[in-house]
Amino acid sequence: MSVGGRSIAIGLALTGLLVSGMPAPAAAANTALDGQQALRISQAALGNAIGNYRLREAGGAEVRIAEFRGRPLVINLIYTACAHSCPVIVQTLADAVSDAQSALGADRFNVITVGFDTAHDTAERMRSYARQQGIDLPNWRFLATDGETMRELAGQLGFSYFASAKGFDHLAQVSIIDGNGVVYRQVYGEYFDSPFLVEPLKDLVFGRGASLTSLDGLVDRLRLFCTLYDPAAQRYRFDYSVFIGFGIGLAVLASVGFVLVRNVVRLTRSRRRQRPLRARRA
Repeated sequence: MSVGGRSIAIGLALTGLLVSGMPAPAAAANTALDGQQALRISQAALGNAIGNYRLREAGGAEVRIAEFRGRPLVINLIYTACAHSCPVIVQTLADAVSDAQSALGADRFNVITVGFDTAHDTAERMRSYARQQGIDLPNWRFLATDGETMRELAGQLGFSYFASAKGFDHLAQVSIIDGNGVVYRQVYGEYFDSPFLVEPLKDLVFGRGASLTSLDGLVDRLRLFCTLYDPAAQRYRFDYSVFIGFGIGLAVLASVGFVLVRNVVRLTRSRRRQRPLRARRA
């Protein structure tokens, strides 16, 4: 099964997560989350262009979504009062992001975690939450926003969340946005293996945008096919065997070509030598 197909299967099993925490804000709708419907909404968001929303980080600095254009962006929506599911999602994502940065390069994509309980998830609280979770990976920012912006952003991401008696009922979802700001892939579940995140990022970083007319583009295309996941070691590695096999193949072709050329040259010389003898006899 493909990564995308397996992600959907995980989503079917893990949608409709009821998470505990502080009482939800009164403005949120107190509606039960239908896991199947939430998954359909999430998948329908693929291809959506994300708006240039205004976010905030601790200290009051404004962050615009457009700042992340040109590179893939991973968006993770959580609420800080969540007692179980959100911390697990963040820790699972941290493992996958660490693997992705090792395989692709820390500067090849960005990650943002945004609090959707906007009445309580302030920028300062988001920064504190990142510290509590031990997240210090490069190019990963914890941000806040206002209620209207969050509703619009969540809608474009296909992220469903509703208020409940214990907190929020929400989809366990991580969204991957391409360099043009379009939703490219969804990753589901509290727990997921690194390839669910790394493979679509690898496609975006090394694949579609790689130009074979430049050295960097050629190297990226090679890395696309040669950066492989080792299930035994549970990490990504660069597989040199592809180059070895390619080199052996070239060597064999070169040898065969050399033999063919040598035989053609010998045959040509032999025919040239025979022609003068035939002429003299005539």
